[in-house]
Amino acid sequence: MTMFARRLAGHLARGLVMVLVVTTVSFFVIRSVPGDPMAARYEKLVEQGMSPTAAQRAVEVLYGFAPTGSLWQQYVDYMSGLLRLDLGQSLMVPGVGVSTVLFSAAKWTVLPVLAGTLLSFLIGVVMGVYAAIRRSGRLGDVLAISGSLLHGVPQYVLALLLGAVFTTLIPILPTSGTADIMFEPGFNAGYIGSLIEYATLPVLTYALASYGGWILAMKSSVVTVLGDDFILAAELRGIKRGIVFRYVARNAILPLFTILALSLGMLFGGAIFIERIFNYPGLGLMLIDGINNRDYALMGGAFLLITVAIVVANIVADLFYSVIDPRVRSGEGAR
Repeated sequence: MTMFARRLAGHLARGLVMVLVVTTVSFFVIRSVPGDPMAARYEKLVEQGMSPTAAQRAVEVLYGFAPTGSLWQQYVDYMSGLLRLDLGQSLMVPGVGVSTVLFSAAKWTVLPVLAGTLLSFLIGVVMGVYAAIRRSGRLGDVLAISGSLLHGVPQYVLALLLGAVFTTLIPILPTSGTADIMFEPGFNAGYIGSLIEYATLPVLTYALASYGGWILAMKSSVVTVLGDDFILAAELRGIKRGIVFRYVARNAILPLFTILALSLGMLFGGAIFIERIFNYPGLGLMLIDGINNRDYALMGGAFLLITVAIVVANIVADLFYSVIDPRVRSGEGAR
């Protein structure tokens, strides 16, 4: 087995353990929330004239496990369903599976998160290089201060500020939804333009929330690389400054690719606050609605999906770094 295959197998094993632990913890935490919608639904069906056995079966079909069984039995039934990729039925959308509900909402989270993160990454990396090169001048100070300020502001505060400015003080952007109902969904200019307009505030919030971290990380990485021996040797040989600049940027950006993959996974958790503030119907808002409605199956599925996203991002980050960094590959070959 090659070193890459061993690394991949190790990551997959640790990822499965992490998913199992989070799924188990979330199952018992969710069921400790006050209120029991399963018992309420069971009692209502019995009051409507359904026999206890039939009512139990009906609720079992709805939730994926028996409502009158012990907590341990419910857990075993739930995990058995997960092995069959069955997340149960959603209470909020009767007759529709949790998987269908989650994946229909996830697309409204993935696209803004991806667009905002990549936008902030590109701008932050470029500004971080200039902040390091010009760190003794006014430009470097301004860029570093802007990064520090934005890095210290929570996502939900940025969302509230942007919402107050662009929907109240300067009402040029919509406050909720994904697109204008006047446009027919499809691949047409009006609908696509409306999608971009409605996604502007969430994307801008993701971008500003991440920008500070990128510029500070890139500045620190560039300053470190500038002190390496190969940069000094290149300058002594009289290599053009533009070529040296490319050497610096290429080596300094390598560690940030790992952070990029991890941030994509972590932002799924932050989407809960941003989507709630802008009433953007993504995975985060769906999770909040599930909590308010005590939709156990939906809550468990949402937590599982967010956990899987973070675990996959972690694995991709580590493997991708070993591919793009020749020093890691040479170290693997030496072992």
